[in-house]
Amino acid sequence: MLLVVHPDRDATRPAAREVAARLAAAGIRLRVVDSDVRDLLGPDGGGAACTVVAPGQDPAAGTELVLVLGGDGTLLRAAELARPAGVALLGVNLGRVGFLTEADSDALTETVQRVVERRYRVEERMTVDVTVHAEGREIARTWALNEASVEKCSRERILDALIAVDGRPVSSFGCDGVLCATPTGSTAYAFSAGGPVIWPEVEALLVVPSNAHAMFSRPLVVSRDSVITVEVDPDGLPAVLTCDGLRHLELPRGAVVQVVSGQVPVRLARLRDGPFTDRLVHKFALPVKGWRERHARMR
Repeated sequence: MLLVVHPDRDATRPAAREVAARLAAAGIRLRVVDSDVRDLLGPDGGGAACTVVAPGQDPAAGTELVLVLGGDGTLLRAAELARPAGVALLGVNLGRVGFLTEADSDALTETVQRVVERRYRVEERMTVDVTVHAEGREIARTWALNEASVEKCSRERILDALIAVDGRPVSSFGCDGVLCATPTGSTAYAFSAGGPVIWPEVEALLVVPSNAHAMFSRPLVVSRDSVITVEVDPDGLPAVLTCDGLRHLELPRGAVVQVVSGQVPVRLARLRDGPFTDRLVHKFALPVKGWRERHARMR
């Protein structure tokens, strides 16, 4: 099993040591990424037999599960390791919202026990593949689980962008950026930018302009088979491509970013069978008491 942790949170060290000790007691061998994480566990590796591997050594290959201690950012970093190996991720939230994580820190003991007993199911989440062209040639390829965003480089400037779907222009405008998100990413950056929440099982792509100066700048929900392109104005300013807040690429003037549904999904381990609605209400602490309940209390 591969353990990925957030190294800078106060709650990480005791949680990591508890997990390592419980897995060791169950006879499960543990891998950790680089010596920084080993140092977090302590000189004895938290009582576990830990193998330290470098990120470039394909650390998730051959493991059964990637166990993540941290928030959504930590899980997204772990997805970079798990996705090529086809290994599922299970996140324990030590951050704030932790929308992608499956369990909270107060359920750590139960979570580890269920992992030991293999009492979890695995679901696949859609990703996006991203290709960048400039001056008629491909200059980069990458991917994202949440979103690929094309944004302005300078705070005081505006990004001039043209959005097209399936080879047909839809709209052009000045904006802070354009987000191309998956259903999983609809509750992340795209949600903050005013996009709709899309249930994970819906096979679709989401396009959300950010602070667009235009009459028509509504979010678009398109087919998973669609091809989305965001073209940076060749007479405007350079831009930057960011995928999941982790992978960054400076875009020259006139660059064309193409986003399609990904060939390789990310696999998430789930402990419970409740609907996505329950997760949405819990994570966002949505008020679900209607006016009927309030009226009944007043009588």
